[in-house]
Amino acid sequence: MPALASLLLSRPAGWLAVAVFALLDALDVLLCLVYGVLDSLLEDSPVACYCHRHRTHGHGADEGVSDTLYVRRSAARDALLGLLRRVGVGRKRQKDASPEKARSPRWSDCGCRTCLAWRSTGGGDRLHFVVNEPPVAPKDAAGTGSHEGDAIFVHGFTSSSSFWAQTVFPELAAANRRLLAVDLLGFGDSPKPANCAYTLRDHVEAIERSLVDPLALASFHLVGHSMGCVVALALAAKHPARVKSVTLVAPPYFLPCGEKASQVALRRLAEKKLWPPLLFGSAVMSWYEHVGRTVCLVICKNHRVWEWLIRTVTRTSGVDFVVRDLTRHTHHSAWNTMHNVICGGAGAQDRNLEALAAAGVPVRVVHGERDQVVPVECSSRHLKSKLPRAEIRIVGGRDHRTVVFGREKEFAEELRDFWSACEKPTMDAWCDAP
Repeated sequence: MPALASLLLSRPAGWLAVAVFALLDALDVLLCLVYGVLDSLLEDSPVACYCHRHRTHGHGADEGVSDTLYVRRSAARDALLGLLRRVGVGRKRQKDASPEKARSPRWSDCGCRTCLAWRSTGGGDRLHFVVNEPPVAPKDAAGTGSHEGDAIFVHGFTSSSSFWAQTVFPELAAANRRLLAVDLLGFGDSPKPANCAYTLRDHVEAIERSLVDPLALASFHLVGHSMGCVVALALAAKHPARVKSVTLVAPPYFLPCGEKASQVALRRLAEKKLWPPLLFGSAVMSWYEHVGRTVCLVICKNHRVWEWLIRTVTRTSGVDFVVRDLTRHTHHSAWNTMHNVICGGAGAQDRNLEALAAAGVPVRVVHGERDQVVPVECSSRHLKSKLPRAEIRIVGGRDHRTVVFGREKEFAEELRDFWSACEKPTMDAWCDAP
């Protein structure tokens, strides 16, 4: 029976899936009207949602803004929005303030001291990051200490630097390297400005001004997970001479086809399925702007209540970082990052991979065999065809998170071995191999 239910629910054209997502289409349009009224009452300069915004010059692909923010094909939703436009509903919101004038936080965001700490630290445009300094290095022949190099770790969607700092860093503590785990713009303890489009370029430039430039990183290794792979590849392609290696864990990459890369990424990574629940959640949060905002209003804005309930029920003094990270963002930062980085960034993937291949940057890919979020063929078939010299490691019995969680020691050992191999003179053969 469970297998039959899974089969029926996983069929995109199944009548139940069609009915559920049609209801979500109607609900999203209804919530569009509700938030329009509430925003006009509670905000001095309300910002129009993407239902009533049009792509204009300066906010297109050249600026890194994904077309999926404006175009997400859905027959029921398009018909309802078209009806509202014909009767004149929504015209006022098209004249609302531009995103550049948005107030941060918005009324639907959390305004607690923790969530707004980035505004009072004096570094409003600098990302938060965790540093694991190497042990005291032995003095070399010149009488000065040194370490083997730096490594930047980039987390995935709705996560933070804790993804790496709480798992892999302890296993690399003895390594003679400086490890840097960054909170991406809009996540964790990093700034969450409401006047930011959260494009791929925004994320890369934020890392540059927060880590690369202030710390004068002349060379470094890069490690990314999921969405962090897209950011890591863009950073590496911009600084190929500085990057010693790139390790991609569960990278979302699809081969070019006739359809726009952004639309392919949205359709493949957030396919409208009811089963498994994880994919259903991804579809809801990626396709429905206002339903997603409501989820963030209930969960993220009230995260202190939920954390108190979890501590009370589990009788523990703290909340697991995985649960905590799910609430450490605003709807604006998550919605725009999903579309502008994961979807919009898909169009830059080929160019970035070609730049790494031309520069001879060693690339290693790790993917869980049972990954239900990012299909394993992204690594085993798609990315391998683009980077034939890349090392591909498919880990049996592991999914999107457990490809790291639960095998931290093994993952750290693999990283050490790969980094060491990349720093040996013999690694030059990687660049010259056919």
